[in-house]
Amino acid sequence: MKQKPNLPFWSLWNLSFGFFGVQIAYALQSANISRIFRTLGADPHDLSFFWILPPLMGILVQPIVGTLSDKTWCRYGRRIPYLFIGAAVAVAVMCLLPNSGSLHLAVSAALIFGLIALMLLDTSINMAMQPFKMLVGDMVNEEQKAKAYSIQSFLCNAGSVAGYIFPFILTWIGVKNVAQEGVVPDSVIWSFYIGAAILILCVLYTTAKVKEMPPEEYAQYHGLKDKEGQKDSANWFVLLKNAPSTFWKVGLVQFFCWAAFLYMWTYVVDAVSETVWNTTDPTSEDYQVAGNWTGVLYAVQAMSSVVWATILPRFSNMKMAYAVSLILGGIGFALIPFMPSQYGQILPFLLIGCGWAAMLAMPFTFVTNALEGYGHMGAYLGLFNGTICLPQIIAALCGGTIFSLVGGHQSTMMIVAGVSMVIGACCVSIIGERK
Repeated sequence: MKQKPNLPFWSLWNLSFGFFGVQIAYALQSANISRIFRTLGADPHDLSFFWILPPLMGILVQPIVGTLSDKTWCRYGRRIPYLFIGAAVAVAVMCLLPNSGSLHLAVSAALIFGLIALMLLDTSINMAMQPFKMLVGDMVNEEQKAKAYSIQSFLCNAGSVAGYIFPFILTWIGVKNVAQEGVVPDSVIWSFYIGAAILILCVLYTTAKVKEMPPEEYAQYHGLKDKEGQKDSANWFVLLKNAPSTFWKVGLVQFFCWAAFLYMWTYVVDAVSETVWNTTDPTSEDYQVAGNWTGVLYAVQAMSSVVWATILPRFSNMKMAYAVSLILGGIGFALIPFMPSQYGQILPFLLIGCGWAAMLAMPFTFVTNALEGYGHMGAYLGLFNGTICLPQIIAALCGGTIFSLVGGHQSTMMIVAGVSMVIGACCVSIIGERK
């Protein structure tokens, strides 16, 4: 099998640059969905159910995109057409979702409209996000993959910083952060508009700069006999049966980590508001202030991830780097209910950022290395996305029950998330690292 050459830094950068814009959209969604639905009138005990749609769309869309793109060869590339279509739909939906409460609908109708918009948004974000992971798997050699995914993690977190702080910055410059009952504040609505504009510009840049391998060259670099390399059956059940053990072992770690983050995204706005401002009333000004501040804390997490992502490649042992990062993240989650100071909340999110950086970079490094020579890289990475989505679906379904068991306090759910992260860190020990 012909070895892929080392790529210059800017080629690695261009492969993932569009992720900056996609992650702005994802950050706006993850930081504001609970806030939007609570503003529309959702009950806290039912809040986790609204979070079923994003991972459900991911587990359906990403394997399909991966499998179809494995078979797609056209003048615009193999993965990039799906990136562009997904981004275009995401831009349209980002202009609709935050306006769910501005259409003079009843509470139930506004919630249904918001759910449909959320479903479309997450479908399109997943469609736009998956090609970036596959481009690295297609075009980067094993020696550079850790570096390539670290660059992707850096851009991902830089995009997150921008998306998270938009409502805070817009409020600071005078955009209204409160609105009538049931209506999403202008600070959130305009954040989505700005994010949509940046997303399409970043994707256009990637489309112009990245040239994918033609079929014959791809086959040479991936040890495939036919020029397209994908003529054999890509039945998902067969692929899963033949998947390397690393695929499943990393998936177990993923289960506990992504369940933890699902609970953070679902309950952290209320947890911070409850711990610092002593309220969980979405009609209060303090709650909306807490919502903006949570965006800033998310940005702290993202900046911490940016820094930690540059440190991860320096660990001589990847498994140790992975486990230590997840333990730090678990400690961060558990500290949130014990930080009654607004600025004290920065420390937990600095630690959470370490776990997030590892979750973005490490799993795909382990898995894509294990998949070399298997073929069907896109299909396998699409299926591997199930280890991200399925834990969130299960966590969302169980969220209301766990919420009641811990006394109906959103802040206590952060301790549940911390315990889950530490369990994930313990599971890292079973991963077999390919040299």
